Amino acid sequence: MAIFVNGVIFENVDTAEADCWRLAAYQARGGYEALKRILQSGMAQEDVIAEVKNSGLRGRGGAGFPTGLKWSFMPRSFPGDKYVVCNTDEGEPGTFKDRDILRFNPHALIEGMIIAGYAMGTRSGYNYIHGEIFAEYERFEEALDEARKAGLLGENILGTGFSFDLYAAHGYGAYICGEETALLESLEGKKGQPRFKPPFPASFGLYGKPTTINNTESFASVPFIIRDGAQKFLEAGKPNNGGTKLFSVSGHVNRPGNYEIPLGTPFSVLLDMAGGMKDGKKLKAVIPGGSSAPILPAEIMMECTMDYDSISKAGSMLGSGAVIVMNEDVCMVKALERLAYFYHEESCGQCTPCREGTGWLYRIIHRIENGEGRPDDLDLLTSIGNNMAGRTICALADAAVFPVRSFTKHFRNEFEYHIEHKKCMVDHKWC
Repeated sequence: MAIFVNGVIFENVDTAEADCWRLAAYQARGGYEALKRILQSGMAQEDVIAEVKNSGLRGRGGAGFPTGLKWSFMPRSFPGDKYVVCNTDEGEPGTFKDRDILRFNPHALIEGMIIAGYAMGTRSGYNYIHGEIFAEYERFEEALDEARKAGLLGENILGTGFSFDLYAAHGYGAYICGEETALLESLEGKKGQPRFKPPFPASFGLYGKPTTINNTESFASVPFIIRDGAQKFLEAGKPNNGGTKLFSVSGHVNRPGNYEIPLGTPFSVLLDMAGGMKDGKKLKAVIPGGSSAPILPAEIMMECTMDYDSISKAGSMLGSGAVIVMNEDVCMVKALERLAYFYHEESCGQCTPCREGTGWLYRIIHRIENGEGRPDDLDLLTSIGNNMAGRTICALADAAVFPVRSFTKHFRNEFEYHIEHKKCMVDHKWC
């Protein structure tokens, strides 16, 4: 898979170079200079957090919560153990950016987590890695070993008296463990199920101790912010949307891959970077932020810029940055059936509205797709969704409902045609 880069995390990274991920290559690009500056100058913890706040960095895992503000919630004077945790449990369909950070630039993540540990007064960190990317897990372990041997990780880092160690934890491929509290449960060796909140992880997290959890891309952006300054990072994007963002572009494009572009870049530019539509087909729709984000028709998406505010205004979410491109031949009923099946299979079963509702949604959409739809099915889908969203411990139920609502809103005619005629509107391979 190709990577085309223009910015922060993959700045000067030649992904065609076999050793681009090694410590020596990272240091040649200015790696660990930010950490050295902080430790050798004795930079105050609150000043590090302030710099991250001023950068406008927002969480890159999906929620878009301001990273610096999240760091400020950590009680830095807490006398016991505290933890920094990275969420590399990348299970959202369409998302594949975090695995490439581990593959090509793992030391950026390591340095970012060490800086976060310093800023929040912690001595330990964990990176929870998705269970289906074992090669990347092994590479990250090698990078950790390089950092320890170089005195950049562990006890008395660079002789400054600051100690911080970092460990990799391998998951088992459960989508629910991308939810931060389910991730913590899994890290503790228990079944990965979300916790009730409050209390929030900042006060009661891993092993009941204060914990801050951020996404892989969020942590990997921090060294640039400290080394080159918050203002430079902020100006790379747009107000309230600082910096660059990795977008995983998949679907009917000529060059699927990860693209790092400034937030605020028009979608049309991103589509051109991905080589345009495959086989000259017309663009029909785009899911702009991973499978849980509401789908947008082509005419709306082409007016959007790739940032949190623009996508939200259009009626969807930037989410994880997984851009799923669909051409004119895609049957929207078939596409939604596949998504509904995924959420039905991945529900942890803890909450009744999600456990029962996701299966119910899937069965209705499945029968519509297979020529057994009923006249009241679309109203029934709406009713079920209304009784799921916002009524569960975590947001998986909402993630299942958002596609159903948006598909049936923007492409209702296709669903009605399936129900009335017992077949797809167009005879093609996608249905």
